[in-house]
Amino acid sequence: MDETGYKKALRDIARIAGEAVGDQASAANDAAGFDPGAGCHIMLLPPRLQQRAAEVAATENPTNAPLQELALGDGVLTPQRLTLYTSRYWGPVPKALTVSFMESTAKELRERIVSHLNAWATYGGISFAETSGIGDVRISRGPGGYWSYLGTDIKLIPKNRQTMNLQGFSMSTDEKEYRRVIRHEAGHTLGYPHEHMRQVLVDRIDPQKAYDYFLRTQGWSKEMVDQQVLTALDPAKIIGTEPDQDSIMCYQLPGAITKDGKPIRGGLDINPLDSAFTATVYPKILRDTEARASTGAETEVPLPRTPVAVDWDPQDDVLASL
Repeated sequence: MDETGYKKALRDIARIAGEAVGDQASAANDAAGFDPGAGCHIMLLPPRLQQRAAEVAATENPTNAPLQELALGDGVLTPQRLTLYTSRYWGPVPKALTVSFMESTAKELRERIVSHLNAWATYGGISFAETSGIGDVRISRGPGGYWSYLGTDIKLIPKNRQTMNLQGFSMSTDEKEYRRVIRHEAGHTLGYPHEHMRQVLVDRIDPQKAYDYFLRTQGWSKEMVDQQVLTALDPAKIIGTEPDQDSIMCYQLPGAITKDGKPIRGGLDINPLDSAFTATVYPKILRDTEARASTGAETEVPLPRTPVAVDWDPQDDVLASL
């Protein structure tokens, strides 16, 4: 079984177990254990849904358009750090995303997780609220590490699948890991890719050292490292200028894989530049209704080259009008 198939099988096992044994699934997830060394993946939609993803993004936010044409109330964005994929942007209108859990999860733990998702709502107009139904954001604590889909892509994930995975998170997990991991994954849901994939930071990495390191520590193939670490973001598809290695969206990468021997520090929490950028792209109060008007630009933008592509039966595709 290849890497993608293996991870899909793990997630399916976790989902089926949750449906079959209820509360026992929560105990099983706790037993799987929090893994502080697990890497984060941004999940890809199947290729057949790329066109649909562009349509959904445009429905959610008609201003999804090239960087040069994105304006928010007070004018064109000024240079900021942190990065946003314009093609998966929720738009400047304040929005609440609902949250549900794939397995039986204690109330105290659900509230703790949602509170960390909402760390971003302190600064911007996107918030998260638990629902008793099926949420926009669906969280599993089963095997598979820590990953999320990007921004509006979550609208295309079948309702029986998670949009975010938080392996082994429990009430005993250290608070610093809640800040480092859950806030990072919530950032992906807002449409923020990995900051370490900015060109200037990618250029610091020695490819062969990276292949060796990630094979040893994560079991990643050469292709996985190329996609996750060594392929720089296309500047035409993002908002963001100066890379910030202290952003919550930046991986911690060791000096052992860089050309100069100095680490890429990575962020442990939402920093002031992250919060300022979020307040700009997701204002709590929409200042200019004209910002919601369509620019008339083409909205179909290729997906970022990031792992991991996961597929399902096409009959489960979310095709209804959204």
